Amino acid sequence: MNWQDLLTDGYERVLTYLESVLDGLSYDDLTWQPRYDCNSIGWTAWHLTRQQDAQVASLAGEEQLWIKEQWYLKFNRNKNPQDIGFGHTPQQVAAFKPPEVQLLLDYQRAVLERSKRYFQRLSEEELDRKLDEPQYQPLPTVGIRLVSILEDSLIHIGQAAYLRGLLQGKGWQSY
Repeated sequence: MNWQDLLTDGYERVLTYLESVLDGLSYDDLTWQPRYDCNSIGWTAWHLTRQQDAQVASLAGEEQLWIKEQWYLKFNRNKNPQDIGFGHTPQQVAAFKPPEVQLLLDYQRAVLERSKRYFQRLSEEELDRKLDEPQYQPLPTVGIRLVSILEDSLIHIGQAAYLRGLLQGKGWQSY
């Protein structure tokens, strides 16, 4: 197995688990928050895909699918490419109106497919390219960033699964 296949497998697991976590959820389930200052399942699913879209697009030197394919319209949000959820206040999270489960998954699928195409054309030299981010020492590489994006996605999937468990109890099992 090569490194492209490893990255692809990891990123595909995000979609597989997201499908499981979102399966059968109603709108009320997607917007439920255990406390006013907690994220909802719908917001978390949106955010994990937005951060992947924005960061992989930046690495690839491409426009975010959020803008290019007008996902922002489908989500009834602004075109702002910076709107990825980082720094959202509790009020912004509570005001988030997720679309139906299918649209959340369709956006993740589109981002996953773009990510996989990027992995296949990525050279080992590009994987080792240092990013101009002096706030981090040592400087991260493209490869390190791709692992960080995957890590962030998996953390958020775990959060969404935990929220679903809080909402529905032990009767819900993701696997």
